[in-house]
Order: sequence, then C-alpha cells, then structure tokens
Amino acid sequence: MTAPAAKPKRPSIATAVLGTREERLAEAQPPRAARIAAYVLFFLLGIAVSVCGSFVQALWPPVGVLLALAATAATFYAGLRATGTRLGAAVPAAGWFLAMMLMMVPRPEGDNVLWSNATSLAWLFVGSILGVICATLPTRTGWFPGVLNPPR
Repeated sequence: MTAPAAKPKRPSIATAVLGTREERLAEAQPPRAARIAAYVLFFLLGIAVSVCGSFVQALWPPVGVLLALAATAATFYAGLRATGTRLGAAVPAAGWFLAMMLMMVPRPEGDNVLWSNATSLAWLFVGSILGVICATLPTRTGWFPGVLNPPR
C-alpha cells in the first residue's frame, strides 16, 4: 500500500509576487548604461514621490500616510529590482530625503508643508526606515554598479 501524495505547499503571497530569494539573485543584471540611466530616473522619481507624498499625507490624514508610504516603498524596491544593486534603492531614497528636507524648511511667510504632527513625523520616520530596509535587501551585486560581491 502506498502513502497518499502530499499536497504541494502553496507559496506565500509575497513569494508569488516578488519571487523567491534564489529567483531574484539569479536574474540577469542590466547593462551599465541602463543602470546609470535608471539611477537618474529613480533619483527624480524619489523626489517626485517625496513631494507628492508630503501633500497626500496631509490631505487625507489616516489613509494618506499609508498611501504615501506604499508609494515610497514601491519606489525604493523598484529601484532595487530594476538595477539589481543596493545603490538602486539608495538613490531614490537619497532623492526622497533631499526633497523631504526641503519640504521641512519653513517659508518666509511662515508656511510649512510638513508640520510637527503625528502624520508628518510618521511619514518622515517610516519612510526613512523603508529606504534603509530596501537598501539592505540581498541583491546580485554590491553597492557600486558592476562590482560583484565576494565569493561565499
């Protein structure tokens, strides 16, 4: 008598959407010129997400912060996956943070975009943490374009 065949384990939603670690690390890396163009594009996209998110989080207080943070995480992770380097996640984070600092400076008239309330502080703090998380995820290469990780 044979034992019944075990059902194959269903992958989690995250694995189905993002793929397994082995699949991500096995992807081919784009050419250097394409990565440099992607770095510039993601830097500008990081600035745009920061500016738009600053207004969205203030416009719809409870849901706006979550929407802005989702766009921020998607931008950082897309930079990581599109370039295949940690620098691909750090570049949009740098653009995001630069625009965020400019949005925090009060104008001479006394107007502010980001105030010191809970939603603005959550937007700044959690967005920064998302940038660090995405920049430290495992990738195919090191910090600089074209520099391979040491053999393990």
